[in-house]
Amino acid sequence: MADAVSEHNYKFNVSMSCSGCSGAVERVLKKLEGVKSYEVSLESQTATVVADASLPYDRVLRTIAKTGKKVNSAEADGVPQSVEITAE
Repeated sequence: MADAVSEHNYKFNVSMSCSGCSGAVERVLKKLEGVKSYEVSLESQTATVVADASLPYDRVLRTIAKTGKKVNSAEADGVPQSVEITAE
């Protein structure tokens, strides 16, 4: 099964105005179970996450949203996704 998904690549466009903002996003991603690696860029206003196959897009979106930052757009494995937060 070479085509089984072993990891996901999630990319989020997040409104961050200062290093404190990007730092808050980094802190929550660092604690999130299933995150293999991440890169938060204040300059490009993005958060890129490489996650285990077991970590769903919605959980990462919700985690970033909990920082109070606005997620403007996002994609999962190259496919645009909704950034609406749904109730759990």
